Amino acid sequence: MKRVGLTGGIGSGKSTVAGMFMDLGVPVYNSDTEARRLMNEDEALQEQIIALLGKEAYREGVLNRPFISEKVFRDRMLLEKLNKIVHPAVRKDFRAWAGRQAVPYVLQEAAILFENGSSGEFDLMILVTAPKKLRIKRVQERDNLSEAAILERMKHQWPEKRKKALAHFVIENTNLEKTRRKVQKIHETLIKTGLNSQF
Repeated sequence: MKRVGLTGGIGSGKSTVAGMFMDLGVPVYNSDTEARRLMNEDEALQEQIIALLGKEAYREGVLNRPFISEKVFRDRMLLEKLNKIVHPAVRKDFRAWAGRQAVPYVLQEAAILFENGSSGEFDLMILVTAPKKLRIKRVQERDNLSEAAILERMKHQWPEKRKKALAHFVIENTNLEKTRRKVQKIHETLIKTGLNSQF
């Protein structure tokens, strides 16, 4: 069983693509969801986060996401420190989860697999892309954020060109039907080759 990374910048639609792979029976590990679970359940992790961000990081034992987002996306160093606490825990949890799956391949969905140095953990990388204006529009509609806030978050992610050069597959996610066909094609390729070929 092989491990495949699924990544893309904010608003690229990687969660939509992940859902399409799930429809094909591929197990998908959602890094954001599992990170939140670990940050809420893992006491050692909670202690490290409180030590970094203060007691306001949790309210009545529950992760205070708005407070954390506001702090870390304005302070690159703080974001990097938080990532160094959370990412190893997520990586360990993903490995354990992947080991329980009896399938040809699994996907880990995460926004910054290239940026955080995790791409080397995977046999292959799939990148989801979309034009910048479309990505901003999607995030505005989804999260009700200002364009300035979205651009601030984008600054913490690599440019598309840099990630495309490292990805084995690129999905341009502007038309859902075309995206679905591309996902189907990639899935068939991965199943057929057993992931042993060079792409």
